[in-house]
Amino acid sequence: MDNILELIKYVVGTFAEKKDEVEYNIEEKENAYEVTVLLDPGDMGKVIGKQGKIAKSLRTLVAAATPRNSKRYIIEIKEKA
Repeated sequence: MDNILELIKYVVGTFAEKKDEVEYNIEEKENAYEVTVLLDPGDMGKVIGKQGKIAKSLRTLVAAATPRNSKRYIIEIKEKA
C-alpha cells in the first residue's frame, strides 16, 4: 500500500503547484482503498488535466502497479473547501 500511495503522491506532486497544501485521505473499505486527494482550487485543472487525461492516466498507473490479489484503489480528486 505504501508504494502505491507514494506513486499517487509523486504524480500529483509533479503537477500541483502548491504541493505542501495537498492532503491525502485514505479510507479502507471492504474490497478497496479509497484515496481522496484534496487540492487547492488553483491546482485542480493542472492535476486533472485537459478532459481528465492526467487523472485517468494516474488511475491506470495505480491499477497497473497494484498487485493482482490485493484490494483495488479508488482515487477521487477534490477541491479543498
